[in-house]
Amino acid sequence: MSETILIEKNVMVAMRDGTSLGTDIYRPRTEAALPVILQRTPYDKDSSSIADLVRMARAGYCVVNQDVRGRFASAGDFTPFVHEADDGADAIAWAADQPWSTGKVGTIGASYVGATQWLAAGQTPPALHAMAPYITASDYYDGWTYRGGALELGFTLSWALGFALTETLRRIERGDATGEDRERMLDAVAALDTHYKHLPLADLPIPGPLAPYFATWLEHPDDDSYWQCLAPNRRYERVTAPALNMGGWYDIFLGGTLANYQGMKARGGSEAARIGQRLLIGPWAHGLDKGWFPSLDFGPRAGASAVTVDLTGEQIRWFDYLLKGIENGLRNESPVRLFIMGTNVWRDESDWPLPDTHYRAYYLHSMGGANSMNGDGRLSLELPVDEASDVYLYDPHRPVPTCGGASLLPGMAVGANGGPLDQRLVEMRHDVLCYTTAPLERPLEVTGPVTLTLYVSSSARDTDFTGKLVDVAPGGRATILTDGILRARYRDSFEHQTLLEPGSVYELRIDLWATANVFAAGHRIRLEVSSSNFPRFGRNTNTGGVIAADHAGEMVQAVNRVWHDRQRPSHLMLPIIERT
Repeated sequence: MSETILIEKNVMVAMRDGTSLGTDIYRPRTEAALPVILQRTPYDKDSSSIADLVRMARAGYCVVNQDVRGRFASAGDFTPFVHEADDGADAIAWAADQPWSTGKVGTIGASYVGATQWLAAGQTPPALHAMAPYITASDYYDGWTYRGGALELGFTLSWALGFALTETLRRIERGDATGEDRERMLDAVAALDTHYKHLPLADLPIPGPLAPYFATWLEHPDDDSYWQCLAPNRRYERVTAPALNMGGWYDIFLGGTLANYQGMKARGGSEAARIGQRLLIGPWAHGLDKGWFPSLDFGPRAGASAVTVDLTGEQIRWFDYLLKGIENGLRNESPVRLFIMGTNVWRDESDWPLPDTHYRAYYLHSMGGANSMNGDGRLSLELPVDEASDVYLYDPHRPVPTCGGASLLPGMAVGANGGPLDQRLVEMRHDVLCYTTAPLERPLEVTGPVTLTLYVSSSARDTDFTGKLVDVAPGGRATILTDGILRARYRDSFEHQTLLEPGSVYELRIDLWATANVFAAGHRIRLEVSSSNFPRFGRNTNTGGVIAADHAGEMVQAVNRVWHDRQRPSHLMLPIIERT
């Protein structure tokens, strides 16, 4: 293939309604028709990793890079998710119909650029033969805008503000805004911490008309028809292309990456899609795939650019097999590849969850004093007997601060606030219950989905409950592995709210998503339980009303109780892998 790459900039491609989208094309200098790799982005096609696009072109592909509707070089108005299905299908059909195309198209991209892939695939475009979505979701309600019914405030507000800022710059270029408008937006971004605390959320002065969809998200706190018509996980039956699903253990969309792999295997719209799913998960956070964090380094094999994991190279091999029909050994390889933290090695597996998983319940115990890591909370395989419940005061005026995990705040500065941070400062709080095992006598691998079942009561009509799985080293460092949240009003369904009866006991099931970690000998397993994780998740005001409309003066304290006795055995369910 020729080393010379022809680049066409800002080709305007018309969608079915006449809106034209700015499109760049990278292709080798050759008369031969080639398969197409398509990327559709809201983040400016000119800011893409051009080296990766050129590398794919040099591997024998025509690479099409397009700004989505209403962004940068494209006409129209941008509303997240709404136009991506039709526009994506139109872009695929256009690419397949070009004289330099064989008619076979594959798609690439991370985060929202993964969403553009799944939404287009749900239209069953006949030319789409392969996908490579990276760090993206399966549902834009649960696992993107909300999680367990709680608003992903830290991510969604900073994300909307970022779009509002670039929209301001776009309007300045058109002459519809001024430098003063730009300065106001920059001030708003700089004051993000203040905006997180603003109440009521529905009255936030920003991002305002530049990103009106943030207000729309607040108006739809339930998983209603607004979200359901957009959700990829409701349309797997329409997707006929195999997908190489790539994600990170600390990624904000980990749950969606795993759900897409499992859902497509079970319900994909073709046999090729069902048997052709692949899964690759590294020790990465959103936008940080080097395998090292300021507080913890997973070693030289952990990075996405390492010799052992070349994500661009993996995608090229994927497309070589599915778009060119090259027998490169991929069909005989294991469909799942995971990085196992603790031992810091990559491992191939036959499926997810691992077929030899043993799910083991670790029960909560205490004498009623599990408050903080210095309390008497214990975690063990023994069933509880008649034990006192644990109680704490959740005050939304003083929420538990976000400390690592699958967080994305603010913006892309994940290295400072996401990933495997030490939880000890958080665990000193009286409103954080800690349940810890005895030191392990031998290494214990926990790889797979993690769930938490709590029996709870509250003085409030509604409140939140959070859970964190933590690896405690002999020196005391408490490294977060995975976590989750559930807004109690959504305990039965995300579609319908059911408030609590104060004082009554309810069984809650909190999805902590998943991890892959070996707890070394001498380490301890810890579970943290609380009612807030702010500003990652918006605070529950505990009123039982419309949370986005509650003023600071309306917030009430909640006396929350966790029960763990013979009749109410609260427990953490861990996926144990035992191999010799």
